[in-house]
Amino acid sequence: MAEAALLVVTAKIGIAVAQGTLSYTGLAKKAGYVAELPSNMRVIKNDLELIRAFLKDIGRKGWTDRVPEIWIGQARRLAYEMEDIVDQFIYVVGKHHHEASCWGYVKKIVKKPKSLLTLDEIATALNMINRELIQLKQNTDWFQPIIGVSDVPATIYDVQHERYLPGHDYSISDDNLVGLEESKKALMKSLKMGNCSELQITALWGMGGIGKSTLVSHVFEASKFECKAWVSVSQSYKIDDIWISMLKEINKDGEEFDTKKMGSTQLTDKVKEILGTKRYLIVLDDVWTAKDFFNIKHVLVDNGMRSRVIITTRTEEVASVAHDGCKIKVEPLEKKDAWLLFRRKAFPTIEKHICPGELHEYAHSIMEKCGGLPLALVTIGSILSLKAKIVSEWRLFRDQVISELHNNDNISHVEKILNLSYRYLPDYLKNCFLYCAMFPEDHMIHRKRLIRMWIAEGFIEQVGACSLEDVAEGYLLELVQRSMLHVVKRNSFNRIKCVRMHDLVRELAIFQSKRESFSTTYDDSNGVMQVEMDSRRLLRTLITFSTSKASSSLFPSESKYLAVLELSGLPIETIPNSIGELFNLRYLGLDDTKVKVLPNSVTNLHNLETLSLQDADCLKCPRGSQKLKRLRNILMFKWISNSPLTFESYESMEMFDGLWNLKELRTLDAIHASDVFIAKLVNLSQLRTLAITGIRSIHCAQLCHSLSKLHHLSLLEIRAINKDEVLQLETLTLSNCLKKLSLAGRFSEGTFESPFFSDNGDALHKILLNWSQLVENPLPRFCELKILTEIQLRRAYTGQEVNFHPGWFPAVKNISLEDFPHVNQICIHEGALINLEEVEITGLVELRDIPTGLEHLKSLKEVWFSRMHPDFVRNLQTAQVEHLPIKFY
Repeated sequence: MAEAALLVVTAKIGIAVAQGTLSYTGLAKKAGYVAELPSNMRVIKNDLELIRAFLKDIGRKGWTDRVPEIWIGQARRLAYEMEDIVDQFIYVVGKHHHEASCWGYVKKIVKKPKSLLTLDEIATALNMINRELIQLKQNTDWFQPIIGVSDVPATIYDVQHERYLPGHDYSISDDNLVGLEESKKALMKSLKMGNCSELQITALWGMGGIGKSTLVSHVFEASKFECKAWVSVSQSYKIDDIWISMLKEINKDGEEFDTKKMGSTQLTDKVKEILGTKRYLIVLDDVWTAKDFFNIKHVLVDNGMRSRVIITTRTEEVASVAHDGCKIKVEPLEKKDAWLLFRRKAFPTIEKHICPGELHEYAHSIMEKCGGLPLALVTIGSILSLKAKIVSEWRLFRDQVISELHNNDNISHVEKILNLSYRYLPDYLKNCFLYCAMFPEDHMIHRKRLIRMWIAEGFIEQVGACSLEDVAEGYLLELVQRSMLHVVKRNSFNRIKCVRMHDLVRELAIFQSKRESFSTTYDDSNGVMQVEMDSRRLLRTLITFSTSKASSSLFPSESKYLAVLELSGLPIETIPNSIGELFNLRYLGLDDTKVKVLPNSVTNLHNLETLSLQDADCLKCPRGSQKLKRLRNILMFKWISNSPLTFESYESMEMFDGLWNLKELRTLDAIHASDVFIAKLVNLSQLRTLAITGIRSIHCAQLCHSLSKLHHLSLLEIRAINKDEVLQLETLTLSNCLKKLSLAGRFSEGTFESPFFSDNGDALHKILLNWSQLVENPLPRFCELKILTEIQLRRAYTGQEVNFHPGWFPAVKNISLEDFPHVNQICIHEGALINLEEVEITGLVELRDIPTGLEHLKSLKEVWFSRMHPDFVRNLQTAQVEHLPIKFY
């Protein structure tokens, strides 16, 4: 983990150098260490990079000694101290006449920080770190022999590694396939694959301990093939050992030969020779990278005899090598199955494994901690079966279940199996992963919010011409593909919206975070507060998740280094003017608060990247906000109504002078239009998301021109100033293809023949029309948008019939029809909406009969109705639609 800390600080020094911060001319006039600051920083950066490389090396070799652990802790501490100094230096040099004000306000948010360091103090601190780095490097000379750093991995490490892999002694047994029936059926189906004579590759993937290897083992033993081999690959495999292991199993009845005397080429030739003549089944267990599979694949001969290969892996990347229809995701057990499996192990001698009533609360709580993970359920249940069936013992175990995972030798292998995934994360993902553990248990972590926080923390590296947001989303996807995070919700075109961390994985991540002083979590609901004051994120991040005010005891004077301050949901009405002293602040979250005014000192936050006041009472930035040159995201609006009778659903922020000079701005949601802003909009060349309200007809020509110059725009919302104003967008054209378009207001004739719809519609995934009140049905126009996945229409059509013809909207998953005052018939013809999953029909007061053809849509998951004609409800009750997932609200 120290490698991740070193990665962040070396990147920060690199950024400082690249931005020319180190070339501050005033330094040359200083004496001693101050004049040497630039060169000393470069030297330290080089040393830190060497230490990071050394740490990666010993991480690959493995070690169990306490001495290297202490050394790594010292390296981590120096990295953290260096990061503080770099942040101070960048600020002092960039704004050496910074004016600090006193802390007023509710001191429950932050305490008054120490005065900022001078250049002399920074130089002194830097020199001290330099001396400690020299000593740290020298210390490696005498402890290297302990960890056995060499070109050969430590044998002990290999043995321990293998011991805790799925499929070994500690894995769940075959009689515990509770809840895995569907995965087993899919696996058996892939082995048969009809009469396909070609070699087929099947992959099962999911988090460690989920039961992949147990499931495959069950099928492996029951399958009939001419020859079979089970090969454990793991992270530290040696390729010749793979060939030898495979050869021994597929050649049990063949001629004997001495594998020790055979070279790699001879071994592979012999494997291919045998596999070329037999119908075989090969299991490659615990494959970590696609490269590992391709290193082995060349011996897997396609002999035209219906041979099969099964891969188990924790990563989706590896699973992607499987043939179509043969990629199987193994999910955590549902609560019903988890409870059954847990009871079987915890109460093996009780009839029907019924949990005693007095233990139910504690047993159920322990079961839920396992998060549907079969390995944990079986192991912990088995331990509990040995305990007395008394409340005190079970209560104690429940309260200490995580401690038991760390300290109880009988179940510590669960932790080791889960931690393997963390240990082999790349450095750039470790900080991102541990950061997710700061969110509460079962918390839905939103993609956009998380990505903005990662960027603010400095976890995201610039990669070529890619934006930081795109790189961060790649990191998130990689954590999902490695089974470290689980997707809770995707949008209609399959992009991740929310993720969640498995309960047990989160608990282990929290333990790792505390161990490495990365972060700490607290709960003051009982009036007791225990906080580890050396936690790194305590100095860099504050995220609140309650509606009570934060405790003042949380904040040491080092709070001046805060990069993320997330106070959303708190019942606060004011922000102290002294917030401007948080020179390092990059993310300020005030969503769903009662804050009405931002203090003027906010304009001193020159590092601020995200300013979020969604559904807060504040709709105005202070004068001078144009100085916030690093702003990437401004989210400022307040919901005022969701009534179908009201056009104005939310209020947007007021423009401030110089807003158009914020060249880094990616998100502007939402801004009230003005003549000046619309003309200057072309300057915001990096915009990806724009929501603009209050548009008048006279604005439209200039708006269309300005929008055509925004080459990165992906999401666009345009709202007219009122329901009667006409949006004249017939000249709208965009150089970049939109993914989402939302229009609110009436349209001029010819809008749907605009260059936008004729030239750029092929990329559009989601379209929303509100209050357009069209006489002509817009659906025939939209049916030409072949990759459209979501349609939302509200007061968009004044006609009487809505028809979906064959072939229309093949990719649409979600459709919403709201407040069509005259529609009395909806017909879905066969062949239309073939992938529809969710339907919402609201306020169609003239519709009396259920839409025809709805019953034939096989992919439907939810059908919602609301505010319908009374006859509709009665007719629905008599219709033969029991199989449809219909709900009212």
